[in-house]
Amino acid sequence: MSEAMAKRQQALAHTLGLGPVVAVVVVERLADAVPMARALVAGGVRAIEVTLRTPVALDAMRAIAAEVEGAHVGAGTVITPADFAAAERAGARFAVSPGATATLVAAAADSALPWLPGVATASEAMAALERGHRHLKLFPAEAAGGTALLRGLHGPLPGLRFCPTGGITPASAGNYLALPNVACVGGSWLTPADRMAAGDWPRIEALAREASALRPR
Repeated sequence: MSEAMAKRQQALAHTLGLGPVVAVVVVERLADAVPMARALVAGGVRAIEVTLRTPVALDAMRAIAAEVEGAHVGAGTVITPADFAAAERAGARFAVSPGATATLVAAAADSALPWLPGVATASEAMAALERGHRHLKLFPAEAAGGTALLRGLHGPLPGLRFCPTGGITPASAGNYLALPNVACVGGSWLTPADRMAAGDWPRIEALAREASALRPR
């Protein structure tokens, strides 16, 4: 593993260790970005993955990085090489992808951003490990096999650490966190679309507080 890759893996370990849940958010209105992020941080959730699914996503990351103390903002749904450069310019501190194509692997190697590639099978996890990626996103977690899959992967691939994302709820998160190869989980339930639309930041703070208190079951 190169020195640069080792440093990126260390940075990912830090990000995934900030709390039991990484907030996975969709920002539709730029004006919501800062108050949403402040609510999450106030509730104890510092790692915030802003998905690149809306026209304002990059500007939202830029605003959070500049204005929200304590926020550790990253880019989600990174699916093209250009996304890496755009996310880095916007102040992202990490990048997350739903998969790991050869094109993305090459782009990630050229980027300074720590990258969390998505996998859904043992073969995909092994391929990522061969390239030095020890921290992976299991996606879509529930559909791919959930905790049973992760338990099965731990035996032959004990050096991998996962952030399972997709279909996880507050009720099921503890089951994932109890596994030795799970660092944290990705949670989209912290910022419900209706609460975002209503600007209900106290409710989002409360959801973040509940998430930050999650423990293994």
